[in-house]
Amino acid sequence: MDPIAFEIGPLSVHWYGILIAAAFLIGVWGIVRQARRQGINEDDLFNILIACIICAVVGARLYYVLFEWGYYRENPSEIIAVWHGGLAVHGGLLGGLLALVCGTAIYRMRLWQLMDIFAPFVILGQSIGRWGNFFNQEAYGYEVSKSQVPWAMYIDGAYRHPTFLYESLWDFIGFVILILLSKSNKLKEGDIALLYFIYYSVGRFVIEGFRTDSLMLGPLRIAQVMSLVLIGLSVIIALIRRKKAPSRSVYLQHHSQQ
Repeated sequence: MDPIAFEIGPLSVHWYGILIAAAFLIGVWGIVRQARRQGINEDDLFNILIACIICAVVGARLYYVLFEWGYYRENPSEIIAVWHGGLAVHGGLLGGLLALVCGTAIYRMRLWQLMDIFAPFVILGQSIGRWGNFFNQEAYGYEVSKSQVPWAMYIDGAYRHPTFLYESLWDFIGFVILILLSKSNKLKEGDIALLYFIYYSVGRFVIEGFRTDSLMLGPLRIAQVMSLVLIGLSVIIALIRRKKAPSRSVYLQHHSQQ
């Protein structure tokens, strides 16, 4: 597939950029829609969203560049070339979460309430964004036999596990699950966000094992290490907050009264 969607004079518009932009736009639409139902101030929310998007992109790129510093040290002009790929999900999560924590503190909003709203649309955005890897011919798996893996895709001169597709499907299923669970009044504030971290991390840990282009720290795949850390932290936080976290029913009641 040609990674360039179209050209306007000297400007080349890449599919990767289009899909990442689409992921952000759909996410913003969904988040604002859910927040409106819960009576959250939209002006303040937009300010937080803008900060989250900027910090997510910067964080995703810095994270990737850091673990590929050997290449970027020799090619510094490529550091800002995000259209060539190289946005690490975990870096984006860290950057976006930092902006969300600061934003909720500034505007006196409930952090876990917003995290619950953000979570389903973050994983939906990840599902969409993975198709940018398809057009860039990256984030693919190791070579396999087409007869043994009928769904294998021809990438980089061989049939390979389409790991970008595996993760896209896993993430979309996660979006459906989280949206359905978000309608339940039996969950506590923060449960949706914590379930997102656990669900996404389980899938990412497994799928990362099929990839050939993982970011590495010595013999360790960084994404798998981060996945284990997120799973562990999420479970611990969920257990600690279980008794004192407020019920989400108050937000659902606000929705039902509209």
